[in-house]
Amino acid sequence: MMRVLFVTLSEKSHVYLMAPLAWALTAAGHDVRVASQPMATETITRAGLTAVPVGSDHGIHRDMAAYRESQDYRTANWSRCERPDVDWAELKERYELSVPYAFAVYNDSMIEDLAALAQSWRPDLVVRDPLAYAGAVAARISGAAHARLMWCADVWGRTRRTYLELMREQPESERVDPLAAWLAARSEPFGFSCDEEMLHGQATISTLPAALSVPTASPELPMRHVPYNGRAVVWDWLREAPKRPRVCLSLGASNTEDYGGDYVSVQEILDALADEDLEVVAALLPAQREKLTAVPDNARAVDSVALHTLLPSCSAVIHHGGYGSFATAMADGVPQLVLSTLVSDHELRGRALQQAGAGIHLHHREATADTVRDHIRQLTGQPEYGEEARRLRAACEAMPSAHDVVPALERLAEVR
Repeated sequence: MMRVLFVTLSEKSHVYLMAPLAWALTAAGHDVRVASQPMATETITRAGLTAVPVGSDHGIHRDMAAYRESQDYRTANWSRCERPDVDWAELKERYELSVPYAFAVYNDSMIEDLAALAQSWRPDLVVRDPLAYAGAVAARISGAAHARLMWCADVWGRTRRTYLELMREQPESERVDPLAAWLAARSEPFGFSCDEEMLHGQATISTLPAALSVPTASPELPMRHVPYNGRAVVWDWLREAPKRPRVCLSLGASNTEDYGGDYVSVQEILDALADEDLEVVAALLPAQREKLTAVPDNARAVDSVALHTLLPSCSAVIHHGGYGSFATAMADGVPQLVLSTLVSDHELRGRALQQAGAGIHLHHREATADTVRDHIRQLTGQPEYGEEARRLRAACEAMPSAHDVVPALERLAEVR
């Protein structure tokens, strides 16, 4: 039996993406615990997992709400990770802002408690969120094997590779490395420094098929995405086949809860589709639903529907680009209209989806009523979109299950 420590950022969607692998390891007889800030405890335990609250809650969501435009900052766009898309000055600025204002805020308050846990519990394996660098410190302290579980394409690893290449070309006096310097400072009290293995682990678990991904920074372990959206009920209306093409509209939870509002208008999208021969289901948070002034006759606004119960009946989905929505639609073979900001890897995944012919990607500022209506007509009226979305689903189904990945993780821990 292994002791397995998952370390995640205190974001619901990140916990949801970890849950299937944590369940698989638990079912295989391993002792699994999930560590994050106290604010994530309820989400972890509701997923049927054992939570370990560490450190104190951060205040990053206040900053997100205060600087909503930050999702579209050039420095937030990690899709720009390859030469010649970026230069030294841009990447240097990205790290100089991201390390103190994002990575450190998410991680610093966890490190001391995680270190104590690593020293006392001695996990054999640490599986961490790619941005939960505190988990890398815990792994090094305990001597555990260490894998990253991705909720995105590995733009963090690709950016790091490009940054190191560009740094070697700079005069020695200008070779700054904010990420390594920060993690080294957090590691030195425990007797070690930062290296590339700490940043990327001995393995990277990726849930994207090759057509939508980039090469990972450590040996890749592909794993099929299993949709999990928290509490789920198959309501009576979902048990009936739709009489017209059904379109789901979901803008996720993060923007509303963390950034203080959505970047496109639910009302304007519903109004744009009001005269179409469609059934539109707006899967909303209560706060999103309360802002509606009218629900067209061809639409239904609901606030207690898990996407994995709804999307199998849909001909298309409109969403904000978050990985949970994106990957659930991918796994269900549903054509996607992605209306996203530039944050994280949203642009890279959206463009890859469009190139694969399984959807359309727009920046949210391009999402006028006319463009949304026209693109939904394309997605629901041109069968090739559905065919390509189903090809992506087949590619996902061909990937190893979470159960299949468990033996590879066991071997990783044995080698360590």
